[in-house]
Amino acid sequence: MGEVLVTGATGTVGNRLVELLRDRGDTVRALSRRSGPGLVTGDLTTGEGIEAAVDGVDTIVHLATTNRDDSGIAQTLVDAIGPDRSPHLVLLSIVGIDRNPLPYYRGKLATESVVTASGVPHTILRATQFHSFVASLLDAQRYSPVLVAPSISLQPIDVDDLVGRLIELVDSTPAGRVPDIGGPEVRTFRSLAEAYRTARGSHRPIMPLRLPGATFRAYRTGAALVPGGPTGEQTFEQFLAARDSLVP
Repeated sequence: MGEVLVTGATGTVGNRLVELLRDRGDTVRALSRRSGPGLVTGDLTTGEGIEAAVDGVDTIVHLATTNRDDSGIAQTLVDAIGPDRSPHLVLLSIVGIDRNPLPYYRGKLATESVVTASGVPHTILRATQFHSFVASLLDAQRYSPVLVAPSISLQPIDVDDLVGRLIELVDSTPAGRVPDIGGPEVRTFRSLAEAYRTARGSHRPIMPLRLPGATFRAYRTGAALVPGGPTGEQTFEQFLAARDSLVP
């Protein structure tokens, strides 16, 4: 195995991926705008340091993201790779971005287009939302007298399950778009809120929320789900139990 570059290496997925790759003996360049031990400094928004970061690597796992359209930083990355390099570019994307008009998802779809049009050998994996994302939506309501539960279904996945799949792809040859991956259970948001409430020992009422518009209609019709596709193993309840065991 040659060197692996991970963009977004200090994020939730990137940090865990870098850790596990290094644990098994891989040489990993962890790209960050910051400088520090174990990091390669580079800025995908300006391009500074990116050509040096990609030079000589065999695989790039592109996890870096922004709060807006990510296609610009993807273009910076493929431009830095250029025609004279041919690493395996593994891109993490999101399930349902072609069926949901959410602006952030439009940007993710544009990012996929940048990668597919680049000529760089690549693999694209779409994943569902993380358990930690669902928990953060509920954590944000900690001071509310009720838990608001949108009337949608999700299929959240554990970060470790997702990282395990990414490592499989790092070890594989470029495959284009591979089957989407989701969590082990399709759950209504209400049932996730009930699990969260139980884990917290809370008795707050759960208030359903049904909103109009194309975005929520896409969620209600299953755009965020992976029916019959590959799944992770850890349930939301198991995630909550593991997370709570780490709280002093």
